[in-house]
Amino acid sequence: MRRDKPLRVGYVVKRYPRYSETFIVAEIAAHEAAGLDVEIFSLYPPNDTHFQDAIARVRAPVCYLPCQGVKAVDLWAALEDAAATLPGMWGELEAARGEDALSVCQAAVLACEVRRRAIDHLHAHFASAPATVSRLASRLAKVPYTFTAHAKDIFHESVRPEDLRRKLADAAAVVTVSGYNSDHLRRAYGAAAARVQRVYSGVDLEEFRYESPAERPPRIAAVGRLIEKKGFADLVDACAILRDRGIAFRCEIVGTGPLELALRALVQQRSLEGLVQLLGPRPRCEVIEHIRSAAVLAAPCVVGSDGDRDGLPTVLLESMALGTPCVATDVTAIPELLKPGEAGLVVPEHDPPALAGALERLLTDPMLRERAATHARRRMEADFDIRRTAAQLRAIFQEASSAPVELAEAVG
Repeated sequence: MRRDKPLRVGYVVKRYPRYSETFIVAEIAAHEAAGLDVEIFSLYPPNDTHFQDAIARVRAPVCYLPCQGVKAVDLWAALEDAAATLPGMWGELEAARGEDALSVCQAAVLACEVRRRAIDHLHAHFASAPATVSRLASRLAKVPYTFTAHAKDIFHESVRPEDLRRKLADAAAVVTVSGYNSDHLRRAYGAAAARVQRVYSGVDLEEFRYESPAERPPRIAAVGRLIEKKGFADLVDACAILRDRGIAFRCEIVGTGPLELALRALVQQRSLEGLVQLLGPRPRCEVIEHIRSAAVLAAPCVVGSDGDRDGLPTVLLESMALGTPCVATDVTAIPELLKPGEAGLVVPEHDPPALAGALERLLTDPMLRERAATHARRRMEADFDIRRTAAQLRAIFQEASSAPVELAEAVG
């Protein structure tokens, strides 16, 4: 391991850029502002139509790994190239047992790029495909790897426990975004999860400046993909309750996804046209203003029927920084973030009457909005400043890259 040059870190992600993953862009930008040399490796090209303005601040080059039409001849060519570049490569392929051909091919290409670009350390976001490819490339290129585990990559029914156990055991360190997640991983995976550390996702507090919510109009903002775990159907039902109580409000939901038609139909069934609007995707600057000008942010998250759930929704962090008080559910780490009664209101999942009651309190009580928003901003400043959380990550990278690469054998 080089000791005379600054650390060079390769970030491995599924797609870059991705509209819904603003936290990765903010994290990389914070690293670069602190002087870290970063390169980005993406398993797939972007497929979104809207992107964050913050992408322009990231200087790191992006290398797209092969992903389309990879055939046996391509896999063998990648392995032969790796063997010519990486001494002892063939002996390390035992680590690829059980992996699909595309992941092995991408890992071989990534390992060659790590060596050619003098990358010292690999960090993957999500314990799914990015960690799979990073683990193999780490083995082939003989550099350490770490990964950040979020939510779907831990809890979804598609997660294979033995696969995740192997990734946890082989990583030099594992980061996850909440105490809830770290406790779960230690309970579920025992010794393999011994190196799990909680590092919260950070927010750029200079970009997300606080403004008092006391005088804002009675508008409910919601932001997220239109999928089951976001709980937006419960929000529509809660809005019907608010209307029936005679509460003045508008609710605007930003985002797109497979449940859009079902949600629009539900709005019609509840006769909420004009009160509840689905705005579709919006540019990042508009999303921020959408949150900043709302009286309350609703995040009625639920555990999906497939086990999927939100870990710590980025929109909650951003709202808390901006001074928009939040109503959210008691799913996963949300109570850890909001600390019920302090930084926001927390209600049970799948409980539209409770959700409506919490929204009504914030919509009709400017002093309560002010108190919750003030507590929330202080929490952001104490624990979620991107400069602080990114520095914690860099310390983990540095420690991992300063130690010998010791990849675990199978951990039972």
